[in-house]
Amino acid sequence: MKIAFIGTGNMGGALARAAAKEKENQLYLVNRHPEKAERLREEIGGEVTTHDTAISVADIVFFGVKPNMLPDLCATVRRAIGEKAGGDSGTQNHSAPFLLVSMVAGASIKDLQAQLGAAYPVIRIMPNTPVSVGEGMILYSCSPEVTELQKEAFLNSMRNAGRFQPVEERLMEAGMAVSGCGPAYVDLFVEALADAGVAGGLPRKTAMLLAAQTVLGSAKLILESGKHPGELKDAVCSPGGTTIQGVRKLEEKGFRSAVIEAALAAMHTSV
Repeated sequence: MKIAFIGTGNMGGALARAAAKEKENQLYLVNRHPEKAERLREEIGGEVTTHDTAISVADIVFFGVKPNMLPDLCATVRRAIGEKAGGDSGTQNHSAPFLLVSMVAGASIKDLQAQLGAAYPVIRIMPNTPVSVGEGMILYSCSPEVTELQKEAFLNSMRNAGRFQPVEERLMEAGMAVSGCGPAYVDLFVEALADAGVAGGLPRKTAMLLAAQTVLGSAKLILESGKHPGELKDAVCSPGGTTIQGVRKLEEKGFRSAVIEAALAAMHTSV
């Protein structure tokens, strides 16, 4: 699969790294600062090129720019995409061999299609940073123009990124508040848990390993066991034991409420 990444910043670069793990993928990297794309190419391979060249050869084109840059990008690539689709007259070509994938925050599928001048096949995604290590959570929503074959091609080409979950586009912001912003909340928790270990006398490196692996293992147990987190929590909390005292203190400090409020704040900011 020939895949172009227009925008190779944190998230675009993370997805490109995931795509590079599939050896059959051919990558084309585009960035307004070519040296940034060149550094990524040195790490994962591929070819640094221009917007027009990337669009002309790619089967899938990722848009990974900041929201304020989207209008300029669409103006720049509008003609090339029209030619790729069989003409720039604004009419849709359902047999167009290419697919657009947008990770631009706050830009709906209709917004992107309007700025490009036609109802091209678009998949809107909301990935998170763990895609770079193959453990990402990627929410996606397809426009009506996306065929089943195009969707499967996208999923297969990016299968090394992590888990994929289809959602209605109207729920993207809610999903973003959980999985998109969630890594920051988890990072804070891991850091705080490690700090507690250090306060108790553990070396920093050891404390960080214990905290991070505990989060990783606990998350895997939830996913693979299918059990409710409350049930798994109860299994650790022996009557009169140490863990229930820690849980009591977390409840006293409003731990769960703080997490809920943080996610809601992120959700309301994005809409």
